[in-house]
Amino acid sequence: MNPVAGTGGRVGLHGTDGGPRYAEAVRRGGTAVSPPRAARALRRVRLPRSWQILAAPGVMGADLAAECGLDVIALPMSLSAGGLTTAVDTVAAARLVAEAGADLLVFAGGDGTARDIASVLPPGLPVVGIPAGVKMRSGVFGLSPEAAGDVVSEFAHGAGRPLADAEILDAAADGLRTEFHAVVAAPGRTGRLAGPKTFTTAGSQAELDALCAATAAELEPGILYLFGPGSTTGQVLGQLGLRGTALGVDAVRDGQLTGADLSEQQILALMADAPATRLILGVIGGQGFLLGRGNQQLGPAVLSRLRPADLVIIATAAKLAALDPPRLLIDAGDDAAFSSLCGYHRVRTGPSRYMMMQLATAA
Repeated sequence: MNPVAGTGGRVGLHGTDGGPRYAEAVRRGGTAVSPPRAARALRRVRLPRSWQILAAPGVMGADLAAECGLDVIALPMSLSAGGLTTAVDTVAAARLVAEAGADLLVFAGGDGTARDIASVLPPGLPVVGIPAGVKMRSGVFGLSPEAAGDVVSEFAHGAGRPLADAEILDAAADGLRTEFHAVVAAPGRTGRLAGPKTFTTAGSQAELDALCAATAAELEPGILYLFGPGSTTGQVLGQLGLRGTALGVDAVRDGQLTGADLSEQQILALMADAPATRLILGVIGGQGFLLGRGNQQLGPAVLSRLRPADLVIIATAAKLAALDPPRLLIDAGDDAAFSSLCGYHRVRTGPSRYMMMQLATAA
């Protein structure tokens, strides 16, 4: 487990890799995300008695596994001094798991953690990721922590085989592009892994241009519009003559950018001063996630102040048609604020064109 993964999500940071970024997340009020999400997965795991669990020591897994009632064998390694683990610890733990001849490697973190593990993973050792980072674009993560736990259990009891190739992806430095890093093995045929973020089925540029222009043209005066991350929402901002934050949440009112790269608390302050708020969101291609992946600034405190009608969902028809199964997802856990937004929503696909899509929590 990467114990610092995801800490920066609610406070507007786009990852928590590295000591300085984690320190900034804590300074802004960020709290641990990885341990509770890993615990949700571990409590779902059911293994045959013949299986043993190896865990990185202390805060990297062994302590949490014991709290969840699992018997573990701690890996023979020392963690970085000062109590703050780093990529060096992640790589060392992954290498020891591989050298021990493990049948399956399970980790909690985000794309940065997946990259570190893939850098030393031997061919053929399958991986399952418990989604606990800010970004989860790679194809090894469960639809939810519970889904990841179910995949582990199914694999241990013989399901999920043969293995399938899974891409390890991460955001590029500009935040707009996604970079490919490796292919690893993952349990196949489970239907419980999210799959990688994709870009090849978004439709033609002309369709996307028309969709974004129509969305920009219908923004109403006086209303606060929150723009979620992504290239589609960024193009709507471009139609307004504004430059958005690729991985962040921006705010627009009366055609002016009133906030950029906002934290949850900054969003709440702007909402308190607005007569009404609407949230414009794009869809993660290939995965179908709408909330809870890469936009954790839009947390329960924000969403509890919104009605389902306040969601403005935009995507090309080609992107929606490529989703299998055809539904939109929220990675929310037990947060009632997310659940209240579930149901069927109208998704704008172009000028005067819409599709109805079901929005559900990932289970």
